[in-house]
Amino acid sequence: METFKKLKQFYLPYQAYFWWSLLCMFLATCITVIYPIVLQYTIDTIITKAEYHFVPYMLSLFAGLMLIKAAATYFQQYVGDMFGIRSVYTLRNELYRKLQFLPFSYYDNAKTGDLMSRLTSDVEGFRFFLSFGFSEFLRLLVLIVASFSVMFFYSAPLTFAVMAILPFLCASVYQFDKRIHPAFRNIRTSFGKLNTNVQENLSGITTVKALSRESFQTGKFNDSNHDYRERNMETSLLWAKYFPLMELIGNVSTVILLAYGGWLVMQGELLPGELVAFFSLTAYLIWPIMNLGFVMNMFSQAKASGERLLEILDEQEKVHKVNHKGQRLRGSVAFRDVTLIYPGENKAALESVSFQAEQGHIIGLIGATGSGKTSLTQLITRFYEPTSGQILIDDQDISRYSLEQLRYHIGFVLQETFLFSTTIKANIAYGRPDIPMRKIIEAAKRAQAHDFIMALPDGYNTMLGERGLGLSGGQKQRLAIARALLLDPSILVLDDATSAVDMETEHRIQLALREVMQDRTTFIIAHRISSLRHADEILVFDEGRIVERGTHEELLALRGAYKRIFDLQYRDQAIEAKEGLY
Repeated sequence: METFKKLKQFYLPYQAYFWWSLLCMFLATCITVIYPIVLQYTIDTIITKAEYHFVPYMLSLFAGLMLIKAAATYFQQYVGDMFGIRSVYTLRNELYRKLQFLPFSYYDNAKTGDLMSRLTSDVEGFRFFLSFGFSEFLRLLVLIVASFSVMFFYSAPLTFAVMAILPFLCASVYQFDKRIHPAFRNIRTSFGKLNTNVQENLSGITTVKALSRESFQTGKFNDSNHDYRERNMETSLLWAKYFPLMELIGNVSTVILLAYGGWLVMQGELLPGELVAFFSLTAYLIWPIMNLGFVMNMFSQAKASGERLLEILDEQEKVHKVNHKGQRLRGSVAFRDVTLIYPGENKAALESVSFQAEQGHIIGLIGATGSGKTSLTQLITRFYEPTSGQILIDDQDISRYSLEQLRYHIGFVLQETFLFSTTIKANIAYGRPDIPMRKIIEAAKRAQAHDFIMALPDGYNTMLGERGLGLSGGQKQRLAIARALLLDPSILVLDDATSAVDMETEHRIQLALREVMQDRTTFIIAHRISSLRHADEILVFDEGRIVERGTHEELLALRGAYKRIFDLQYRDQAIEAKEGLY
């Protein structure tokens, strides 16, 4: 029950629904136990003694009891469902909120499909037990206790004779529960992997088809599906093994009842009606104990689901927010001996990095893939925290700013553009949803996106497909640039932001960006030197270190790493110019 204790904050506020459901359940269960008593009275008093004038009264009593039980069962199920539905509504919201605020590093290893599985099937499994499992467990206990009490009232010797099989039945139920819980946890884990497989395949379907890997992906899915099937088969085997055994043990009690109970009737120690009532009460006793296995099944599924949900809820938000009141950021950035080692890695992504970016300066970042350029910009936005060293913005330690204030003043254009399945207008205005339309159009014009937007059937109201499906890479990148410009940020980070556009469009965007870059600090990550040559300072990275720094002309004069990159990029152009081809 430890799992349910940890999740109590989500269902305790709605416990009134649970208690009303319990009250209705108790009423319906008591009426169930009354049925055999009425039957016994009918046989031993009305039929045996031929007092048939009581028949209308008994019929009315039966009808009344059935109506009351039907009403109680209706309200029990309705209010019970309300208890579960309202509880998981709060739980699902908290899980989603938690995922929004977990640190960026959490998603380095998290699988999208598995997270989706937790927020859907695991939450639903937990809800089902809240709605039905708790009350069903208590109903079975009430039914067992009430049935045993009435049976004991009729005949203590016969009750103890029938109950002789209970230790064996309880042992079977215990063994079943002991083995079914890990089996259901394996099913949940396997289903998460299967879901991840599907999500990754559908997200990367273009790559799959481009490389003709349909058969490989089908085989990969078959492997995951096979594992999921085997996990379910293992669980089904447990059901097939234990439930017939429990039923056999229960049927032994029926044999004991008929043999010993019949002998008691012949001896005059038990009335025929009492034996018939005993038969019903024995079923009310044995079957609930057997059904405890079904409830344990639900409990095991809910417990396994709850454990997976707690894995998300127990994750710590490693970036602590500290309030720092202030006006708009000026945008000066300073790194002082900063080192970054990603969680689980041994090699530093950045090592002893120091530089100063004054307000309004343009800082170019260049170097081989994996040299640390993107890692530097992710530290500025606090996607990650530095392992050592200090980062200052406007002469204040970066940890003094709340994440909201910090990221509100930083515009970020990633190399891999993500667009939502909504209108172009909503995508551009995602960071400022209430901004006037004229501002959206202005940002689109600056990003050289306005013309192609107006050429679309519905202009800015054009609905985009998943991840911007229907637009070219360059068009998606221009929309991302417009989205960043609309923020009017103090710090602008362009992570290879023009890599997916042609040279002519890049030139137009660069001209527009130079106007936008005025009075704001800009970091440009680029592989094309043409995107960096106007920067106030260029930092050349190699294996996490700054190996050269300076302006374009100063770096060329050094004849080092930057000069080698320049020669590689402009060699073909120089040859063509020399041969008169350029």
